[in-house]
Amino acid sequence: MTEKKEECGIFAIYGDPDAAQKTYFALHSLQHRGQESAGIASGDGELIHCFTGMGQVSRVFRSSRGVLERLENPMAIGHVRYSTTGSSNPTNAQPFLSEFSRGQVAVAHNGNLINASLLRDEYEAYGHIFKTSNDTEIIVHLMAKPTHVTKPDPLGHVLNHLQGAYSLLFLFPDRIETARDPYGIRPLCLGKTKSGAYCVASETCALDAINADYVRDVEPGEIITLDKDGLSSRFFVTPGTVTPGHCIFEHVYFSKQSSMIFGENVHDVRVRSGRQLAIEHPVDADLVMPVPDSGTSAAIGYANESGIPFDMGFVRSHYIGRTFLSPSQTMRDLAVKLKLTVVKSVVEGKRLIVIDDSIVRGTTTKGKIKSLREAGAKEIHMRVACPPIKHPCFYGVDFPTHEELLANQIDSIEEIRKFLGVDTLGYISLEGLLSCASLPSDHYCTACWSGKYKIPVNKVVNKFSMERHQTQLFDQNEME
Repeated sequence: MTEKKEECGIFAIYGDPDAAQKTYFALHSLQHRGQESAGIASGDGELIHCFTGMGQVSRVFRSSRGVLERLENPMAIGHVRYSTTGSSNPTNAQPFLSEFSRGQVAVAHNGNLINASLLRDEYEAYGHIFKTSNDTEIIVHLMAKPTHVTKPDPLGHVLNHLQGAYSLLFLFPDRIETARDPYGIRPLCLGKTKSGAYCVASETCALDAINADYVRDVEPGEIITLDKDGLSSRFFVTPGTVTPGHCIFEHVYFSKQSSMIFGENVHDVRVRSGRQLAIEHPVDADLVMPVPDSGTSAAIGYANESGIPFDMGFVRSHYIGRTFLSPSQTMRDLAVKLKLTVVKSVVEGKRLIVIDDSIVRGTTTKGKIKSLREAGAKEIHMRVACPPIKHPCFYGVDFPTHEELLANQIDSIEEIRKFLGVDTLGYISLEGLLSCASLPSDHYCTACWSGKYKIPVNKVVNKFSMERHQTQLFDQNEME
C-alpha cells in the first residue's frame, strides 16, 4: 500500500440551489489545506454525481469543461487533498463515491485512521476488493458489512470501529451527515447561509467565502444530519468521557489566519506566540521579519513585544503552493526558491530577527538563511513559533520519519543553529505555546513535540505508517 497520511480540507452544503458553485468557492478558500487533488459530489435526492481530478481547484473545475453546471444540485460535498510521496494517484482523489446495499454514498475525509491497515487486512482476507490506497475506503466497507447495516444507528456503530483522527462528510442521495472523532483532533465547524442553508467546513474561512455565518463547531464525537427536516444531532460516544486532543499545529501552521479554529482566531494565537517568543528569546537587532505567510502573525507579535521595527525581507509569490506540502525534497527546494524572494534593500547590512512558524526537515530553512546571507544580512537571529518537532504525527499531518526530522536527529539547539547557519536560534517552549491558546493545555495534542500521543498507537497501529516512520512501539506510560 502507498502512503495514506494527509492534511485535507472538506466542505458541505445542504438546501441551496447553487450548492456546487458555493462548494467550488469554499474549496478555493481551503486550497491551503491541500493542493494535490480536488473533487465535488452532489445529490439531487435520488442520485449522486461526482467529479474529481488532480491539481488545484481552479484547474480541476475550469469553466470550459462545464463540470459545475452538471453538478448543480441542492446539496454537495467537496474535498481538497494533500498526500505524501507515493500516493499521487487519481484513484485516491475525494470525495470517494461508492455503492452498497443501502444505495450510493460519497465520503470526504480529513485526518488519518491509525487502524486502517489492520481493518483492511481483515476485510481483504474475507474477499473484499479495494479500489484505492487511502484509508477512507475502509469506512465504506465497514458501512456495507451486513451486521453493521442492521444496527439502530449504522453510522454511529461504524465510527466506533475507527481509531485515529477524522472529520468526515457523508453524502447520501437524500441527506448529508458529518462526524468528528471523539478527540476533535481535526477542526470542523457548522455554518448557515443567509438563505438558511446549512454548511460544514474544515475552517471558518470557507464560510466567509460564501457569506455564511459561523454557528458553532461540530463537537468531538458528534454526528450531524442535514436533510429535508433541517438539522439534527446525535453522539456516537458519551459527551465528556474523552479529553479533547485538538491539533495545536493547526494554529501554528495549517489554518488560515482569518479562520476561527477550536474557538479562537488563528491570527490572534500566532500574534500571542510571537509575543511569547520575544519574552523567552530576546535579542538586540535592527529588524523583525517573517518567513511568510504563516510566520507573519508571529513576527508582528514579536515586533510589538520587543519594540523592534517590523518589515518584509521576503516577498512571497502567491502562485507557488505551500512548500511543506510538496511531495519531495527536490520539489520543496525548488518551490522555496520560486516562492520567496529577498528584498535586498530591506536586509542588507541589517541585524535580522527571522520568525518562522516551524522547522521540520531544516533543509528549506537553511536555504532561506543562505539567501539572506547572500543579500548582505549582517546578523541572522532565527526564532521559531513552535517547539522543536521530534516525533512523527499519526493523525493526519505529514511530518516525516524520525530520521528526517531535524530536531530528532540533532538534539542540541547549538548544533541545529550551526546546521542552519544562523547567529542565534530560539524556539518557543511548549508551555509558552500552550499559554497562547485559550483552552486548557490538556485539550491539545502535542505529540509531535512531546511524544505523548492522545490515541495510544501501541494498541492499534497503522502498520504502514509505523513501517514508514521506522519507530518502536511506545510504552503505555508514554501515553496520555
